Amino acid sequence: MILSIESSCDDSAIAITEIATNKLLFHKKISQELEHSVYGGVVPELAARLHAEALPKILEQVKEYFPRLKAVAVTSTPGLAVTLVEGVTMAKAIAIALDIPIIGVNHLIGHIYSLFIEKETQFPLTCLLVSGGHTQVMEVKSLTQIETVAKSMDDSFGESFDKVAKMMGLGYPGGPLIQELAKDGDRLAYNFTVPLHQSPLIAFSYSGLKNAVRLAVQEAGDDKEKYKDIAASFEHIATKHLTMKLKKYFKTVKPNTFAIVGGASANLYLRSQIEELLKPHKAELILSELKYCSDNAAMIGRVAVDMYKNEMFSSVEELDIAPRSGL
Repeated sequence: MILSIESSCDDSAIAITEIATNKLLFHKKISQELEHSVYGGVVPELAARLHAEALPKILEQVKEYFPRLKAVAVTSTPGLAVTLVEGVTMAKAIAIALDIPIIGVNHLIGHIYSLFIEKETQFPLTCLLVSGGHTQVMEVKSLTQIETVAKSMDDSFGESFDKVAKMMGLGYPGGPLIQELAKDGDRLAYNFTVPLHQSPLIAFSYSGLKNAVRLAVQEAGDDKEKYKDIAASFEHIATKHLTMKLKKYFKTVKPNTFAIVGGASANLYLRSQIEELLKPHKAELILSELKYCSDNAAMIGRVAVDMYKNEMFSSVEELDIAPRSGL
């Protein structure tokens, strides 16, 4: 079995995955959403302190598995430096105490492998990653062959939802709150400009849209009914931006198997629009279970199973965090 740890942002999670079967034997996550919601976003130093409290509590619950552990895996990149350290420090202590190998996992590859929790891998595929920190399209041929073909030039899809929710005083995390508010709104009420709609670049940008929404929120003042239309129009344009760029990309690279991963992949409007986009291509859409879209240790453990089989180990002495590295 492999013990895996996730602490890249504001979720403390530990999982136990069986190597031979990919079976998830244990998974627990302690969310910090309530603690951070009063600030409208994640406070790194607070997140680190909460990880220091939560991770040892979860670890106590998996001690029965220690004799059968073959490795310990941990998210080492990318993420918040002060929170990554908490997980990596714990993983190193476990590796030394149990004399087992340590596996440093890239969080973004973890999101790709959220598709395969308790399943076999299904490569090749084209993957759209939409999370609080990243928006990018990747061609994934295998665990070690991943090419990023498009990414955001500034804010990410998920981050823009969080910031729009903060503008409206809705709280954190913003994705589910904006989605719920948008249900009763008119998606065409506000004619926000689709970002980069005239640019030939296959890339993403949300800073301009975010500013347009800010002005709309200011103009709406205390009229909460208008917030529903703003939320709906924002969600519509933010998603249309993705589908327009993907449509342009599909003119040169035909999709066969397409996946959406990351915390914002739980957005139901995004899922429905991607489904429509894929219909003419008769491409298969694969999705993570909703409970595994956001950060979790189960996806880190699933990556680690394949890394273990390929002997992709790190050394305790040399494994370090890399907060800003990507794919």
